[in-house]
Amino acid sequence: MIWLGIDTANTPLAVAIVKDGQILAEEVTNIKLNHSGGAMPAIERIFTRAKLTPKDLNAIAVSEGPGSYTGVRIGVTIAKTLAWTLKIPIVGVSSLKTLAANIEYNPHIICSLMDARRQNVYAGAYDGSNHLATIVEDGHYSMDGLLQQLVVTKRPIVFIGHDVELFWETIISVLGEKALRAPYTVDLPNAAQLIHLAQQQELPAAEDVHQFVPTYKRIAEAEANWIKEQKEKAKND
Repeated sequence: MIWLGIDTANTPLAVAIVKDGQILAEEVTNIKLNHSGGAMPAIERIFTRAKLTPKDLNAIAVSEGPGSYTGVRIGVTIAKTLAWTLKIPIVGVSSLKTLAANIEYNPHIICSLMDARRQNVYAGAYDGSNHLATIVEDGHYSMDGLLQQLVVTKRPIVFIGHDVELFWETIISVLGEKALRAPYTVDLPNAAQLIHLAQQQELPAAEDVHQFVPTYKRIAEAEANWIKEQKEKAKND
C-alpha cells in the first residue's frame, strides 16, 4: 500500500511517500515560504524520486491541525483535492501528536508546542510511556494557562517543536528542573511519522473526503475581529 503524507500546519513543510512500511522519499524544510507555492512542488519532487505518480497512491495522510490557519488549510485542500480526484481515502492526524511521535517510547510527558502569537500557543501533552495517551488535549492556550495545567504533574516534561525556544525562559521559570528540551534534530514534523499514525486509524471510505474538515482549535483572526466589532456595535446601540 502506498501512502502520501502532507504536513503544512506550521512554518515547516514535510512530505513523504511510504510503500508497504518503507519510506521511499521524503522532504522537510523549515524556511519561511508560503506553502501555497511550495507544497505541490515538494510533492512532485518526491514522486519523481520515488519513480511514482499520484495514480499509484492508495491513501493520503494529512496534518489536520492545529496550527497556522492558512498552513493547515493549504495542506488539507491539497490532500482533499488529490483524494477526490484519485478516489482514495484521506486520514487526518493531529499536527501536535505527529511531533510528539518523534520521541515516543520514553518515560516522560511529551509536550508539543507551536507559537500562536501574542504569548499564545497551540499545544498538546502526551504520555510517552503509554502510546501517546493524551494528558492535555490539543488546543489554543495562553502560555501561562498551559503551564498551569502542566505544573501539577510530578513527572518530567519534554518540550518539542521549533518554537519552544521562544518560550523556554518562561517554561523554566515555572517548571524548573521538570522541564526538558527535546534535541533540535526532532523539532520538525516528520511526514513518515504522520503516515505511521494514520495507519493506526481505521481507513475511511474514499467518498467520505467531503466530510473531512481541519481541526483549527481557534477561529480565524478575521472572524475573531468581526465578532469583536459586532460586540462593540451591540454595546453602542
